[in-house]
Amino acid sequence: MKADITLVLGGARSGKSEVAERLALAVGAPITYVATGGAPEGDADWAERVARHRERRPAEWTTVEVGRVDEIGSVLGSIEGPVLLDSVGTWLAGLDDLGAGGNEGIALRDRLVARRSAGHPTIVVSEEVGLGVHPSSSAGRVFRDALGTVNRQIGEVADSVLLVVAGRVLVLGQPGVP
Repeated sequence: MKADITLVLGGARSGKSEVAERLALAVGAPITYVATGGAPEGDADWAERVARHRERRPAEWTTVEVGRVDEIGSVLGSIEGPVLLDSVGTWLAGLDDLGAGGNEGIALRDRLVARRSAGHPTIVVSEEVGLGVHPSSSAGRVFRDALGTVNRQIGEVADSVLLVVAGRVLVLGQPGVP
């Protein structure tokens, strides 16, 4: 794999993380897995999801868990070699100010471009938004819009964008080109 940026999008339980993990295995080099969704205390369902992700990772992969106070760009800037970042949505949900998501997305986009320039391939997993139910709350709409903006910012610089639907992978074309 070249030092590309690959964005893997999909809905809940679509198989996007598994697709990203298979792409990372194909790199053939040690992977640093940047996990953005630690298990919050008292949420058994989320803890079970996190445990499933941990169990699937090969033992030779290094895992870096990003907390709410961690600046994702700094974390990515400190890692040499291939990275799998999973996922943008859980990272964004941890921000105190979702209205600043666009600025955070620009910083993340710029860090991804810097990683590519330095020769480090990066696979980014994110939740695709706007295909389902309209959020019933203002907070839900702000989150949806912020995540959509960040996905678009990453998609603009990604070398490839994949959409995973029902476990199937669709390769998306270039921005603005039908």
